[in-house]
Amino acid sequence: MIRKRSYTLGKRAENQAETRRRIVEATVDLHAERGPAHTSITAIAERAGVQRHTVYAHFPTERELGLACSGLALERDPLPDEPAWREIADPDQRLRRGLTEIYAWYARNAELASCVMRDAEIDPLTRDIMQLRIGSRMDAFQATLSRGLRPGRGLNAVLGLALSFHTWRSLVKEGGLSIDAAVAFVLRAVQCAAEKPKRSPRA
Repeated sequence: MIRKRSYTLGKRAENQAETRRRIVEATVDLHAERGPAHTSITAIAERAGVQRHTVYAHFPTERELGLACSGLALERDPLPDEPAWREIADPDQRLRRGLTEIYAWYARNAELASCVMRDAEIDPLTRDIMQLRIGSRMDAFQATLSRGLRPGRGLNAVLGLALSFHTWRSLVKEGGLSIDAAVAFVLRAVQCAAEKPKRSPRA
C-alpha cells in the first residue's frame, strides 16, 4: 500500500513538472513571436494545451511566469562567459573577444531579444525582469571590457553603444555586415574614444 501511494505521488509530481515545463516553453515561444506585453494567459494556455486556471495554479502572478520564462531562455542559451575574458591581458583582444561572443549571442536570440527589448520600453514588468536577468550582466560586461582602455572622452558612451543589441541589429541584421566586420567597426570606434585628444600646437 505504501509503495502504491509513493508511486502515485511520484507520478503526480512528474505530471505536474511536465505541465509546468509545457507552460514555460509555450511562454518562451509566444514571447519570441509576439513579445511579453502582447502575450495573454489565454494564448499561453492554448499553446501549452492546458486550461487558464492550470497556468495560474503553477504561476499565480505574471512576474513568476516571466521569471520562469526568462530563466529557461537563459538556461537554453546562457549569456557569454564574462569571467573568461578577464584572463585576456591585451585590452583590444579582450574587447574583440567579448564583442564577438555578445554579437553571436544576439544573432542566436534575435527574435526573442527584439520582442523583449521592444516591450521593455512600454511594459514595466518586462523592463524589470530584463534588468534583473540581463542588465547587471551587461554592466559587468562593460566594466570588464573597459579595463586597460584609456578613459578618453565619451569612452563609456561609445562602449555602451558597442555592446547594445540595437547596434548589432543595425550593423548585422539590417546592414548586412558579418559579425567579424561589425566587431571590427565598433572596435575602432571604441579605440578612437579611448585615445587621448591631441594637443593643439602652440601659436
